[in-house]
Amino acid sequence: MAKVKTKFQCTECGYEAPKWYGKCPGCQSWNSMVEETETVVKTQGRNSPLFDSKDKPLPIIDIDSGQEPRVQTGIGELNRVLGGGIVPGSLVLVGGDPGIGKSTLMLQTSHALTHSGLRVLYVSGEESVKQTKLRADRLGALSAELYVLCETNMERVEEAVDQIQPHFLVIDSIQTVYLPEVTSAPGSVAQVRECTSRFMRIAKGRGIATVLVGHVTKEGAIAGPRMLEHMVDCVLYFEGERHHTYRLLRAVKNRFGSTNEIGIFEMGEDGLREVGNPSELFLSERPLGVAGSTVVASMEGTRPLLVELQALISTTHFPSPRRMATGVDLHRLNLIIAVLEKRMGMFLQTQDAYLNVAGGVRLDEPAVDLAVAVSIASSLRDVPTKPDDVIFGEIGLTGEVRAVSRAEQRVKEAAKLGFKRVILPEKSLKGWKHPRGIQLIGVNTVADALAVALD
Repeated sequence: MAKVKTKFQCTECGYEAPKWYGKCPGCQSWNSMVEETETVVKTQGRNSPLFDSKDKPLPIIDIDSGQEPRVQTGIGELNRVLGGGIVPGSLVLVGGDPGIGKSTLMLQTSHALTHSGLRVLYVSGEESVKQTKLRADRLGALSAELYVLCETNMERVEEAVDQIQPHFLVIDSIQTVYLPEVTSAPGSVAQVRECTSRFMRIAKGRGIATVLVGHVTKEGAIAGPRMLEHMVDCVLYFEGERHHTYRLLRAVKNRFGSTNEIGIFEMGEDGLREVGNPSELFLSERPLGVAGSTVVASMEGTRPLLVELQALISTTHFPSPRRMATGVDLHRLNLIIAVLEKRMGMFLQTQDAYLNVAGGVRLDEPAVDLAVAVSIASSLRDVPTKPDDVIFGEIGLTGEVRAVSRAEQRVKEAAKLGFKRVILPEKSLKGWKHPRGIQLIGVNTVADALAVALD
């Protein structure tokens, strides 16, 4: 028997409740609870959809573990993030702030795929066909195999897919598409869930690589139910500051590749351009001979990045000093300050500490600890670091410098960009061949590092 069930669900975080709340108990958002009506059909035994598949269980050793076939998108940075290219039949979700360049990236990708002989259908629910054509003219993304449709009705989108039979499908955006039989408004939790389920069946059943563009909430997460990210094969976040020209494409979920890779783009008048050497870009405006500025070698997936760290230590006029960090975890900054106070005798209790990663990159790995400590000490003592130094290493609570992974790649990247000296953990010097033309100095404690960097 079927029965109608009514519930209330938050459009921001997907929290479900049997009654309406003015303020969501889950994310504390005001007026975000909407009423959802669904029909529940009870099925048991062999009539359950779980038993509809005709596949039989197989021993895991008999299952073919060959690599999934991939299609090169024509954009190297996007291929890197996806794990080597897009997999036919995969469902990809791309999220990002408004105006960050999601539609531009998708249109450029669609155009690049047509050069490989693929047919692409670009469905826009937010812009008219003429607006999409104007963007394509500006980007130079004009091809006879690129079809554009302005539609939000899910049934008509499926009709267009049946008619064109594309190899690549873009939905911009999933929050604008609706099913007529679902009573809630477009963009609601129920609509997003049901439409994504239909697109998943299209992708898996017909082998069409499908990309869904999603809106984000004020907290930066993709809008809609959390189930949305569980349903898709890959979740990409397009990040960046509007005041900077570069953009970062980061994978937070990828069933066909690594989630540690990032793609770096630069926004120009003619669209997004790939950044082949991001380290050179981030260091292009680095001041030389300034206290508090150091260069750290960080790893983003398999790619080494050389980024400038800037620290500013100034006397506070308040009882409690301020601690601010941009691009580095604030809790990690407090930990390093505590180590410097306890182990190095630095008096920072009356000093405000500001830390910034130049260029807006976010560094999450502990290998940046040593560079943070050197930047703070350099600013406090007003002693500039050497402009040709690169520093990396993890700091322990007792003041020791611990080894980090992939030291060889970090050093090679520093040598390629012309740096003369690298200060790194002593234990990271073992097990690999040191390149010529660059001096490697191993340290065991923070005191050793400061003595070398600030001599």
